[in-house]
Amino acid sequence: MTRYDGDETGVERTFAALPPARGRGFAQTWWGRAWLTALEGTALDSGQLKAGRGLARAGAVGAVSVRPGRITAVVQDRDGTAHRADVLLQELSEEQWDRFLEMTVERAGHVAALLDRDMPTHLVEDAELAGVELLPGLGDLEPECDCGVWDHCGHTAALCYQMARLLDQDPFALLLMRGRGEGALLDALRTRGDRSAGRLPTPDPEGVDAAEAYAAGDILPSLPGAPALPGRPGVPPSLDTETAPAAGIEPSALEFLAARTAARAHRLLAEALRDGHDRQPVEPEPTVARDAVRLAAGEPGRAVADRLAEGSGRGREGLDVAVRAWRQGGAAALAVLDEEWTVRGEDLARAQAALSSAWAEDERPALRSRANRWTVVDAPVQLRLSRDGRWWPYRRERGRWLPAAGPAQDPATALASAGRASGE
Repeated sequence: MTRYDGDETGVERTFAALPPARGRGFAQTWWGRAWLTALEGTALDSGQLKAGRGLARAGAVGAVSVRPGRITAVVQDRDGTAHRADVLLQELSEEQWDRFLEMTVERAGHVAALLDRDMPTHLVEDAELAGVELLPGLGDLEPECDCGVWDHCGHTAALCYQMARLLDQDPFALLLMRGRGEGALLDALRTRGDRSAGRLPTPDPEGVDAAEAYAAGDILPSLPGAPALPGRPGVPPSLDTETAPAAGIEPSALEFLAARTAARAHRLLAEALRDGHDRQPVEPEPTVARDAVRLAAGEPGRAVADRLAEGSGRGREGLDVAVRAWRQGGAAALAVLDEEWTVRGEDLARAQAALSSAWAEDERPALRSRANRWTVVDAPVQLRLSRDGRWWPYRRERGRWLPAAGPAQDPATALASAGRASGE
């Protein structure tokens, strides 16, 4: 990979063309796979995605230019025809960058991770709690291509698959798409780190004086505007007092539950304030067993974890496996861990077609199927098909099937990620 800064502030970077990707997946990191999920979960034509994978595997994507809000590359068809492909991603606002910088400065580990070209899940989660979406979601990657296709075509899909490989190497490329180059971002972090820790007091919220409202009778003033979303969840009060707790009450467990509830409420409020939230399907109420897994993923203390293991009905070892699945994809990943269902009709036809086209004839592994699970013969690797058509990689370790990575639309990509999870 080569690098070119278009100016001293690093507004544009150009990555040299990568070699062909035959026989390997396009994303090895979890954030690279999240980028592909944003593409594969939105594109209307699976045939164009397949064409894009083929072009990217063949090395048909030229140098990739990355700048705020856009990536660009020249992609060559198999007949040699060249097309300019662009993919757009909305930049963060100045207010969002301020929140991201403030959050990052307060957690030194986030800066160190970025400098190591890593993007840990807790960095992205903390950014989300601050109201900043770093990774693209479904529909966020907007295609533009001179071939004339209005949705993602094979050329823009190939560019996205190539970009996933680049993001594996350097997550700063994603931050540049969101609006800040590496140099400018690090300078801003250093500047904030050198400031004093004092902050301006938060102004009192607007409101209506109760006495004035009563005196006005039926003539009521207009209601104040809705307050802005707080930058972070509230901090629950400490329960560490001199008074002994009542029998059966564990203050540490209550403090953990209150903190996780505050974080969950903040995230739900942030989602509710986004445009289009009213058109999203309503999630079903979680069961006690599933919510125990969500709470356990928040890394509680040993005593709380033991209670969650008992309440979930999984036991400690089973809860650890469920938490591992939850971190790969939340409730959807947990369903794949727990459910075994028979694939029939159109679902089966689509699954068989995907397996047939994922590998060249001489590279296809031997698979043994049972229900929604395909196991590689003579290898501790398995693919599980979810009800929404995604493939989830699993590995057998110490006699148990364990989730190895997040999902992929392409079974070859999912299987490759299972091998990487074991260091093969």
